[in-house]
Amino acid sequence: MINHKILLCTCFLTGGFAFGQTVNYGGLYIMPNTEMATLFPMENKENATVFNNGTLYVYRDLTNDGLFDFREDGKLKNSGKTIFTSNQQQAIKGSQLIRFNNLELNNATAESAFLLQNDIAAKGEVDFLDGIVTVEEGKASFAFLKGAKANNPTDASHVDGTVDKEGKEAFSFPIGNKGYHRPAYITAPEKDTEVYVGAYKYDDKTFFNERSNAAGVINTLNTTEYWYVDKGSKEEKNVILELTWDDRTTSPAVLATPEKDLHIVRWDEDKKIWVDEGGIVDVSARRISTPTTVKGLGYFTLATVKTDWLLEGDVVIYNIVSADGDGVNDYFFIDNINRFPNNSVQIFNRWGAKVFETKNYDSNGNVFDGYSKGKMTFNDSEKLPSGTYYYVLVYEVEKEGVTRTIKKAGYLHLETK
Repeated sequence: MINHKILLCTCFLTGGFAFGQTVNYGGLYIMPNTEMATLFPMENKENATVFNNGTLYVYRDLTNDGLFDFREDGKLKNSGKTIFTSNQQQAIKGSQLIRFNNLELNNATAESAFLLQNDIAAKGEVDFLDGIVTVEEGKASFAFLKGAKANNPTDASHVDGTVDKEGKEAFSFPIGNKGYHRPAYITAPEKDTEVYVGAYKYDDKTFFNERSNAAGVINTLNTTEYWYVDKGSKEEKNVILELTWDDRTTSPAVLATPEKDLHIVRWDEDKKIWVDEGGIVDVSARRISTPTTVKGLGYFTLATVKTDWLLEGDVVIYNIVSADGDGVNDYFFIDNINRFPNNSVQIFNRWGAKVFETKNYDSNGNVFDGYSKGKMTFNDSEKLPSGTYYYVLVYEVEKEGVTRTIKKAGYLHLETK
């Protein structure tokens, strides 16, 4: 065993390495441009402190019952990296939170390279090189703090369990289950203080047996996988959700014509039913996003929706607007919309903020021409910036004496230069 005095002395040697079982009873500071490695289990005792602003190589387990952190003052803001690497499973455990700045995960142990039994948090970049992090449910959490990034998660390296995300940056949760990396992406929340959580489950038959009820518009449910995305507070949900499909995990029954009928659906816990959240599909990337901010959070999966409610002479949507006054595509044109006067149109920017809203579209000059209009939208005195927006069109059709509500959503490209 190396006592903390010898360890401290070693760590202050630039480029130095310390080997042996590492037990810290006092204070340990790994300075910038300094490397320390421990071949045997490392333990930070109660009332002991570790600050890592250099590079720490951990080859076995890490246990923290004291303070394990890094210093962010002055030029130290971006320094400090911890590298977990081994040829056997590594446990991360203890009773106190471990805060890393930059973190590298590189362990080729099959199935579960890292067993997370303690709360950890990352402030900088987390590099997923090799090895799956298994989060022990109810005992641990993996948090990405404000500005933290998850780099290059794959089937071979991701988090199997719940991931917390803090801050207002857009984020792709590096989550998966049973050897499959199946991320969930959210657009940027409004506040730095917001916290979202994400997880993924594959082949959980009991889950779907207990949640089989679906709204009438839903045709076929993807019952092989689901995602959990939630928010730590009861405030309004203000993110757009994006998921992907994968031939290895997604029910084949929902993938016959994804560009036509694939949507994201959410389990409404109050109503005990799967509800439609809409879907904007990118077939080439095999991804789908909700056209607007989600109505609620919780459990999500994919499903096909019924498309046989449409009539001949249905609306035709032209999704390019070049608001330059040349008479071509000067506004968002929806052909045949006058046949269905009981309609509404909403347009949102890429962050989910509403920029346009109206009813009975194109009935009295109420068209989208690049300006924000409607209740709770942006200032309408200036043109909106060029870019990609989302539209949501809801209208009623009557077929065989039955009135049905149709919802269509998709991308809209606006050019205002």
